[in-house]
Amino acid sequence: MKNIALLAGGNSSEREIALQSAAQVAEAFDRERYNVWLIDVYGRNFTYRNAEGEWKVDLNDFSLTVGSERVEFDFAYIMIHGTPGEDGHLQGYLEMMGVPFSSCDMVSSVITFDKVTTKRAVADTGVGLAKGILLREEDWITPDAIVAELGLPLFVKPNASGSSCGVTKVKSAEELPEAIFKAFDESSEVLIEEFIAGREMACGVLVTEDREYLFPITEVVAKNEFFDYEAKYTAGMSDEITPADIAPEIAEKLHEMTLAAYKACRCKGLARVDFIVTPEGEPYMIEINTIPGMSGGSIVPKQIRAAGMTMTEVLTLVIEDALCNQ
Repeated sequence: MKNIALLAGGNSSEREIALQSAAQVAEAFDRERYNVWLIDVYGRNFTYRNAEGEWKVDLNDFSLTVGSERVEFDFAYIMIHGTPGEDGHLQGYLEMMGVPFSSCDMVSSVITFDKVTTKRAVADTGVGLAKGILLREEDWITPDAIVAELGLPLFVKPNASGSSCGVTKVKSAEELPEAIFKAFDESSEVLIEEFIAGREMACGVLVTEDREYLFPITEVVAKNEFFDYEAKYTAGMSDEITPADIAPEIAEKLHEMTLAAYKACRCKGLARVDFIVTPEGEPYMIEINTIPGMSGGSIVPKQIRAAGMTMTEVLTLVIEDALCNQ
């Protein structure tokens, strides 16, 4: 049987959610095919724990010695939201070690973790994109100038972060400075975008050597101002309707744009692309999640079930496809 390192945790504000996702995923692997070792990644410490104690992964060769048993990993399943699992750092290490893994490669991960770079990558594909302004810490622009260009309300976001951490919906120019400072706490760059009114849709996708899997679309109805951290991870704070009650032609357009964005950013493995759909039926992409949440209440597991598939089937598809294409 193959030894799978299930990499969990991470260093970002999404750490606890990533641990929850990994715990859910750990239960779904085909145990007749794979030995699964849950590894908690935090900084330079890659730690395996069981009832008898804890052991560190040797990062010189990505192996684990537990007592007298030395484990060489055949595959890494990355279940870390944020850094270092979604931003390319972990992918770069695994590529150097020659270990195949479940997600996008290093280059694609760098592209998709950076919201502005993602938008540039998909700009020529026909995918709808909101207008935006990128701020670096040394930049200076007045709130009035931002409002004049983008209008109100608008969104202030960290350019490189996930789970809506540091995101604020701003309704007046006076609210902008605090929102910008909050976003800079999460990222060294801040993206300010125009507000697009509409319904939020989440589109799960997996492309293998043999097939493109476009899962049933989910409509997200947040009970907060938008689908923020609380709405995403607090029970009862959002309704996630799968499949979404939308016209077939809108669903088709969303699936086309999902696939276009996935391919333009050279994604691999399981991903989720989020959109706002205007009342006129025009989708605007919000972001690409290359390691989407997989906890009990997460969107993609619901979509997999709605497609008549199991998590075990999908995890096996991801692993075997990556092993075949290493």
